[in-house]
Amino acid sequence: MSKIAKDQTFINDRIRAKEVRLIGQDGSQLGIKPKKEAQEMADRVEQDLVLVAPNAKPPVARIMDYGKYKYEQQRKEKEARKKQKVINVKEIRLSPTIEDHDFNTKLKNAKKFLSKEDKVKVSIRFRGRAITHKDIGRKVLERFADELSEVATVEQRPKMEGRSMFLVVAPIIDKNQ
Repeated sequence: MSKIAKDQTFINDRIRAKEVRLIGQDGSQLGIKPKKEAQEMADRVEQDLVLVAPNAKPPVARIMDYGKYKYEQQRKEKEARKKQKVINVKEIRLSPTIEDHDFNTKLKNAKKFLSKEDKVKVSIRFRGRAITHKDIGRKVLERFADELSEVATVEQRPKMEGRSMFLVVAPIIDKNQ
């Protein structure tokens, strides 16, 4: 019974309507029939009676092979999942007083993430009294974005959130691929 609650497909004896608008296996309209007669017609051709539009007046039922129909649906869903692209967001943390070598190392890591088509969230955590110099942090983030300008676009400008300031960059995807 839990399977029915999941996909809400009513087949054969689970159909509660007294009469249904019946559609044949070839898609032809067979008219409005009592549910019992429709079930007998489906049994004669060894198929299932499947309720395809339960909210219609009267409900619409179709004679089909339900197992084959279910298999086709699952195959379509699997195909759709294959074509999906999962985008990861990688985070790189900087400090407002970062030295050039450390900055370049973090920059190299960001380029590596962007080449794998991941988004990069670059954040600066202000500690202690450094929070009074937000402009220094903003300059570091803007410099980072400028250095990445040929491989990434800024998706979200530098923004403060609590004691952190961050920006998000996304890879430039070539449409010709």
